[in-house]
Amino acid sequence: MTDRPDSSAAARPPGGDRLTAAATFIGGLIPDAMTTAIALMAAVVGAALLIGNTFTQIADAYYRGLWMLLPFTMQMTLILVLSSTLAATPFFRRLIVTLSRLPDSPGRTLALAMLTTGTLAYCYWGLSLAMGPLVAVHFARQSERKGRPVDFPYLLAAGGAAGAIWQFGFSASAPLLMNTPGHFLEDMTGLMPLSTTIFAPATLVFIPLFLVSSYAAARILLPRTPRPISQFPRACALADAGPAGAAETERSADMPEATPAARVEAHRLPTAVLALALVGWLIYHFRVKGGGLELNSLNTTLLLLCLAFHGSVRSFSKALPAAVVTAWPVIVLYHLYAGVAGLIQYTSVGADFASYVASISGEHTFPLFTALSAAAVSIFVPSSGGQWVVQGFITTKAAAAVGVSAQRGLLALSVGDHVGNLVSPFWAVIAAGIARIDFRVYIGYNMIYVVLWFVLGVLCFTFLPC
Repeated sequence: MTDRPDSSAAARPPGGDRLTAAATFIGGLIPDAMTTAIALMAAVVGAALLIGNTFTQIADAYYRGLWMLLPFTMQMTLILVLSSTLAATPFFRRLIVTLSRLPDSPGRTLALAMLTTGTLAYCYWGLSLAMGPLVAVHFARQSERKGRPVDFPYLLAAGGAAGAIWQFGFSASAPLLMNTPGHFLEDMTGLMPLSTTIFAPATLVFIPLFLVSSYAAARILLPRTPRPISQFPRACALADAGPAGAAETERSADMPEATPAARVEAHRLPTAVLALALVGWLIYHFRVKGGGLELNSLNTTLLLLCLAFHGSVRSFSKALPAAVVTAWPVIVLYHLYAGVAGLIQYTSVGADFASYVASISGEHTFPLFTALSAAAVSIFVPSSGGQWVVQGFITTKAAAAVGVSAQRGLLALSVGDHVGNLVSPFWAVIAAGIARIDFRVYIGYNMIYVVLWFVLGVLCFTFLPC
């Protein structure tokens, strides 16, 4: 369980800090992810009835949607569990602690924390989601120890905002899907090379522009009366465990015992054999099958890294139970949101909504309206790949109708998609669980970055080449 926002003085805004007061107020208005999913389900059912869908059609749509993301849910669960397991290794904990000791001022703490989380996100979104909260925890703790504390919830939100660039990084779901042979729109668009999506000029300009702008805004608005991490006991305890605690866990897990089975479990040979098999899988995928970056190859790489850094079956198995805790929202809540996605996809709600947006768009307004529509849908569908499945067909048709590339539509939709990630509780619950605070304590700060992300994204993907 995480700390409730009203359970301690730490969650109450310090006097005179209007930004923190506003963020706390906004956080208090946002219900948890399950309640949100139920409310969204009721809203979509109401909308479907209003535009003429029958009860039978609605029931069929919900029936088809509720479990339609089972394979995707497993992929997302693996990303979170393996990323958290990797983050638990002494190597990565020492790396984060070492970096946290470098800044000598609140501004530099903020800058390096955002840069670290952003770099992790660009490489792999699961790493930023699992390690980003740990970055905030350790950076906030070191800053306080030096007598220059930063506001811990604010730092957590700023790091999470920097992590938004995963939408255009190596693990971007929709671009990877569209670069995979046999994807659901291949007859319309063919394969979309990554050079036209995540490596397009517009994307390469947007990423550093957003990071610099986000840091500038975060630095200017940095709370004058910070809430140090010591006011959040559970998060503080996590920071104080440090790399030494993780190292001790691994040593005890690898400690030879009397039984032959225990010695085998603690030996590196079994993981070396499995690692060799995974390397063979990757070679076969890329060289023989001609595959590219996609969710399965990324998960294989992540599993390989976990085995390499943990070294033994015992150590890897010891880290898994705690890692699974971070994935519970995906394991359970994805299916509730999948039911909502099914109502949108298999009734006329999604098509009518997207068609209307397309009908009022022109060449220069198409990215704006696409991003707006995606932002609305993203609150209902907490998955970039899932949202592209829902909106991809209509977005691609609309792009052709107004004379712009399907890639421009995909990138604009990705901008709107992450608006939902920043304002809905689904992903915030996961990050807050890792950091051991209540998501409502920091989610209100995300509204700062929503504005920057949306405005800069729309401008870049309207006027720059892609």
